[in-house]
Amino acid sequence: MSSQILRLKIESPAYGNIYIARHEGKVVMVSGITAPGEIVDVTVEKNFKDYITASVSNIVSPSPERIKPECGYFGICGGCHLQHLTYELQIRLKEDILRDCLRRIAKADIAISKTISSENPWNYRIRGQFKISGATVGFYKEKTREIVNVEKCPIMTDKVNEYLDKARGLIETAGVKELQITSGEKTAALLKVTKDFPHSSDLNALAERFMGSGFSGLSVHTGEGRSLDFGDVHLSMQLEGIRYTASPLSFIQSNREMNGKIVRFLKEKLKLSVGDRILDLYAGGGNLSLGLAETSYLTCVEENSYAVEDGERNIIANTLNNCRFIKSSAEDFQADEKFHVILLDPPRPGVSNRAMENIFRMLPERIVYVSCNPATFARDLKKLLVKYTAESIRMADLFPQTFHIETIAFLKLK
Repeated sequence: MSSQILRLKIESPAYGNIYIARHEGKVVMVSGITAPGEIVDVTVEKNFKDYITASVSNIVSPSPERIKPECGYFGICGGCHLQHLTYELQIRLKEDILRDCLRRIAKADIAISKTISSENPWNYRIRGQFKISGATVGFYKEKTREIVNVEKCPIMTDKVNEYLDKARGLIETAGVKELQITSGEKTAALLKVTKDFPHSSDLNALAERFMGSGFSGLSVHTGEGRSLDFGDVHLSMQLEGIRYTASPLSFIQSNREMNGKIVRFLKEKLKLSVGDRILDLYAGGGNLSLGLAETSYLTCVEENSYAVEDGERNIIANTLNNCRFIKSSAEDFQADEKFHVILLDPPRPGVSNRAMENIFRMLPERIVYVSCNPATFARDLKKLLVKYTAESIRMADLFPQTFHIETIAFLKLK
């Protein structure tokens, strides 16, 4: 039986590259390369009792703010979803999604402050994670595990693209499933391999090929907790007056320019006093909080052991005598002092119930919540608003050309 085709007008955006339209009074959740105001033909995927899911099959009447995508893989590769729209419209759509999440999930009618936008919406990613299958190196095709061969990615920095080209000719062995390239002051590579990968006796030759091509180091990770490093594998860069380093298996903020902007913004907004005590509850290696330790006492809590090692290395490199790292989950951390500010930057699932209970036990005067998921942020905000008021909420556009949304909220104890 042939699929049903509907002609619809796109009304509004939703998180995750979804757009809302209506058919005979029923909500239609449309995926694809479209925009509000466009008339499109969609192919119905599933017809549920309360809504329909569908995908765009044809643009009948395009938006006047459509532009030619920068990337030839756009619409095939699953990495970017907004290259067909002006950057100004991208910002407006993301703000609309954040407002919708606040109203619908947090049940809060809170004004959005001015977005911290990117001055460089292209060539901003300092780390790229490329999937590998045989001679194919690139990213997953939308909604599949099929790899799109990518010669050059316009949201990666020029240096990452340059070293991606070099790496193609270096990976001659079977068993490599992912290549990660990170570029700071130097450029290092990480290979994630399968059990079919050759034994360590062959790794020295592979590492020599990488370093002979300009890579500062190579890390090989088996996925069994075993990692072998050759040369200098750490990312190093200056981040708002801090010398920051990170290991291959720990999280970094891939948009360095925006990372710096957020740190500056936190400093300006918090107006910390000498002796204030700050708790960074999902600290990573301290990319957001180390810059706050100039006058304040900083406790960084992180459960990833690689990131804790990074943080301790960064403390030494910057002679920060008023900063410490504690290896613990946010749920299990036991406070031994009173904190004036808690900084939250959780992963996509947000703050767990146990971690939220822990925060309410500590009850700091202020909370700064940095989120990468507007839906879980709104869910957590609803809980926090029982005891806190929102001083400001705004978006920071860390990932131009993609649907990803970063939110920064400042909360004050009632």
